[in-house]
Amino acid sequence: MPEITPRRTRPGAGVFVARSSILSADDVARALRRMAHEIVERNSGLDSVVLIGLQTGGVVVAEALGANLAAIEGVEVPVGTLDVAFYRDDVPTRPLLPEASSQIPVDLTERTVVLVDDVLFTGRTVRAALHALSEFGRPRRVQLAVLVDRGHRELPIRPDYVGKNLPTSLDEELRATLDGVELGSRQPR
Repeated sequence: MPEITPRRTRPGAGVFVARSSILSADDVARALRRMAHEIVERNSGLDSVVLIGLQTGGVVVAEALGANLAAIEGVEVPVGTLDVAFYRDDVPTRPLLPEASSQIPVDLTERTVVLVDDVLFTGRTVRAALHALSEFGRPRRVQLAVLVDRGHRELPIRPDYVGKNLPTSLDEELRATLDGVELGSRQPR
């Protein structure tokens, strides 16, 4: 699967300017290892587990979690991608990315699906993902793993696995990658 670079800015939203580093690459790697152990423990193994990375930032996080799970259990977990653009309630205000697509490697019926994203904010992306999943079968259960939970939920959605809880103000921006997590703001171009 080709590596997908997370979108750095929304078109017209300006340029992300980092103010401070919250997590280093080593911190992110530790958080992902911990989350992988939690996934194994909560599911009593990996027999029916499938990781689904939400486009675009969640894809690399899902792949890294998959690698950690393989290292821990010696079992390769199917890893897929899910583009929720057409399932969002704000479709007209968000750009559609041609490189983002859904690739689900197995039928999800009766499986445990772990949705994976880089940052959990309002919960609307996760709501759209839950809706989009129905196109690929009926999972036994759906769990949510996020690298960073920044709060400000608009919907009753709570992650099962969290790398870092990081309360932020509404005017702050986050950039979360495998190279680290930075807190900053958007500056006009």
